[in-house]
Amino acid sequence: MRPIFLALLVALSIPQAVGAVPRESEPGHVPSKPSAVPPHVQRVQPAVVGIKVRVPLDRPSVITLGPERWGGGVIFDPAGYVVTVSYVLLDAALIQVSLRDGRVVPAKLVGLDLESGLGVVKLEGDGPWPAASLGDSSTVVVGQATATVGVDDDNDLVVTQGSVQEIRSFAGYWEYMLDRAFVVAPYNPAFGGSPLVNVQGDVIGITSLRIGERPPVNLAIPIELFTASKAGTSPIGPARGAGFLRGDVIVRINGEKVDSQEGFYRKLWQAQVGQEITLVVLRESRFQAITVRPVDRYQFIRITGN
Repeated sequence: MRPIFLALLVALSIPQAVGAVPRESEPGHVPSKPSAVPPHVQRVQPAVVGIKVRVPLDRPSVITLGPERWGGGVIFDPAGYVVTVSYVLLDAALIQVSLRDGRVVPAKLVGLDLESGLGVVKLEGDGPWPAASLGDSSTVVVGQATATVGVDDDNDLVVTQGSVQEIRSFAGYWEYMLDRAFVVAPYNPAFGGSPLVNVQGDVIGITSLRIGERPPVNLAIPIELFTASKAGTSPIGPARGAGFLRGDVIVRINGEKVDSQEGFYRKLWQAQVGQEITLVVLRESRFQAITVRPVDRYQFIRITGN
């Protein structure tokens, strides 16, 4: 255990700032709703949303993605945060979210992440909103049963039960690459931003693309690329004096992305006592850089009975 110490209290939580990817195909349509909804789909269903976006005609993304877009998403926090694919939100001027109870509410963009291909919006209005549970995608294996829960542009639920066919890297022509992605079949035509859930109803991925031919399959982004470290501060240590606030979401340390609590610790412990480090946090939809000097934890923590 390294003696370096910030007195940051860290727990896994919401969202890492989330960039944009062109999609390879538009979500399609399914003529009817599923006749029976299994329990794991019932669990996530109230949090599944449709997202309608309008983009000014002079924006660069209109050329490939069009000025009007429709995608899916899932509410992951009762405060109204929704995760989806970034290409749906790119250059958005107007965002409207359709809920399962028929309501349509405005939303604002919180962030985009070019590396992961994910985006986050925040519903406007008072909550609490129905929220899905985020699962542990790091334990997903080939053959694992899944369900892709999409929404078509009539706001009808489109459910496809299937399984993970492959876990592999993926590279797209638009300078996009995932070291680890889920290939899921059968294909769900309402894939753009749809949550991928396990048999417990936990979200383990966000479905992004249609790939392959006859039959096509879906590519899903593991939810592990989305979760991040959320910090509060201890009464002792340098973090509080440096300006950290409870609820800050740590997204980078010395320019390197933070994707887990363990990853944060490893990067932190590589620094030297007394040497400044810079952390980037997401605070109320804005990024902020904070510089802090780690100290020797043994200056603050009693380790003997003397």
